Formats: sequence, structure tokens, C-alpha cells
Amino acid sequence: MAASGEPGRQWQEKVAAALVVVVGSCMTDLVSLTSRLPKTGETIHGHKFFIGFGGKGANQCVQAARLGAKTSMVCKVGKDSFGNDYIENLKQNDISTEFTYQTKDAATGTASIIVSNEGQNIIVIVAGANLLLNTEDLREAASTISRAKVMICQLEVTPAASLEALRIAHSSGVKTLFNPAPAIADLDPQFYTLSDVFCCNESEAEILTSLEVGSPSDAGKAALVLMERGCRVVIITLGAEGCVMLSQTEPVPKHIPTENVKAVDTTNEFSPPRMHALDGMKGLLTFGVSGEGAGDSFVGALAFYLAYYPHLSLEEMLKRSNFIAAVSVQAIGTQSSYPYKKDLPLDLF
Repeated sequence: MAASGEPGRQWQEKVAAALVVVVGSCMTDLVSLTSRLPKTGETIHGHKFFIGFGGKGANQCVQAARLGAKTSMVCKVGKDSFGNDYIENLKQNDISTEFTYQTKDAATGTASIIVSNEGQNIIVIVAGANLLLNTEDLREAASTISRAKVMICQLEVTPAASLEALRIAHSSGVKTLFNPAPAIADLDPQFYTLSDVFCCNESEAEILTSLEVGSPSDAGKAALVLMERGCRVVIITLGAEGCVMLSQTEPVPKHIPTENVKAVDTTNEFSPPRMHALDGMKGLLTFGVSGEGAGDSFVGALAFYLAYYPHLSLEEMLKRSNFIAAVSVQAIGTQSSYPYKKDLPLDLF
């Protein structure tokens, strides 16, 4: 069942429809900091533990919301304490939870993470309730999806669920922003043709195209391959090097560099490091500050601009999204590092 039981909630939704709807994952990060990683069968003492909120879908939704977007999160968490806490986290970020479902059939998705002082890590992800988000859930949320300006989805829920979300949005004329992460080599061809904007990082582009992507030039070649599969716009993010864009109207790959935002030194023991640097801001990383989550910040920011500033050129949207993602690298945590509109330069809005 849906999580929102607040009086008048549905009426409020009709008055102010979400312009950015995210269909995707919620994950609770369980993080232990240790001097070193344990050996097989060994028990060691850690020096700090904390719980964080993650999951690509929720990350992207939180960043869009913090920039001022009216957002709605379509997802599934467990009927457990982590699920309850996650719903409260979404509400604290002014995200509609009308279609944040809870289930007794699986636990809320978790990532159990151990990080050593050297930054080495071991991560175990249990997707849990995320994998139970189904096409019936999405059809219940269809009216909210169809009233949006932009719908985002990824691959941390089942491909069938993401594909259904893309179909619903596409059939209603809603702009679709697809982030194929984690990447699947044999991705269903419909994902390309139903994506108005297809946004991946370099490692995902390599998996999808079997091409090496180590430079903006390489990314341009990979983008051309993806474009031939039916995408309208392809964006390949390159961490600290910005991104490469390609579209049906501008069929020559273009490199959009990012502004170099200085990272903050947070090497004291009380600052939890950001563990799994999945996508980018390479060259800006220090121990305690990394690009983990920066790719999600970028996608959330891009969705915000597509929904609220459609008059901007795509290149300008990408420059602004690059900047916001680079700002997120300066702070600790994933969602906790994402900037609010009030903390950003006025010329971004």
C-alpha cells in the first residue's frame, strides 16, 4: 500500500502536481569505519558507525527537490524501521510520498559498508523491497507520472518496472530521463527508443557499447553508438572532466567541461568518508571527500533544469548541472552533501 495517509494529501497533489517524478530505488547505508578491513572469519573493532540514506532514485529526487523542484518519489521500501525512516527522510526533503509503497514481503534495501582508514571498502548490497516495485504499482502512479514535466528512472529496480515507467511517461508526452545504472550489457532496445535523454557515466557507456571510454573523444564515439540505437539525446558524464553531449539535432559530439570546484579537506576521524566512488569527479577526491553520489546529483539537477528552465540550451543546462554536482563533492555523505538552492550562486537560477 502507499505510504501517504495524511488528510488532504491527495487534494494537495492535484493542486500542485509534481513536475519531476522519479521511479527508482531507496537504500539505507549501514557504514562501519575501521582501521583496516577484516580477514575472512575475523572479528575486529571499528571506531565509528553511521546510517545514511542512498539509492540512485532517491538521491536524484532529493537533489531535484533541494533545487526547488516539486517532486514525487515512486518506490518501494519495507514495512520496517528503515522503511519508516526513509519515508520520513523523503518528507523532510519536501518530496511527495503518495506512491512510496511499503511491503511486508521484503526488507528495505540496504548497503552494508565497511571502510578502512586507507579508504578501502567492502560493500554488500541487498536490494530487498526495491525489486518488488512492479508494473501494477506504476499503473497506480500513472496519473502522477503523466502530469509531470520530467520522469527519471534507473536500473536499481527491475528493468521491467523501469520500462513500464518509461512507457507511461512517453505515451503522455512527458520528457524521459533514463540513467542506465547499474548498466546491463544486453539492455532491452526499448530503453533507447523510449529515452528522450539517455545519461550514463563512462564505465556504464563501456558496458553498453563494448568501447573503451577514457577521454572526451572516446565518449563521443560511444555516444554515437548509443544514438544509433534510437536515443534523442545522449549524455556521457566524465567526472571531473565534465560530460559529452550528442543529440539528433546536434549530431556532432560536444565536450562540456566542468568548473573546478575546490574540495574541502575532511580527513579528521569524525568525518565519515564517502565510500564507493562510483561515478566521477576524479581528480577532486581526497580521503573523506569523493565523487560517490555526484553522478546522481548531476542527474537530479539536469531533471530540475529540464522541468523548470526548458528555454535554456542543453549545453547551458549541462554546465549548470556539472557545477552543482561538483559542489556536492565538497561535503560529506551522499544526500547530505547535496546543495540547496539557497546555498548556490544566483546565476544558476
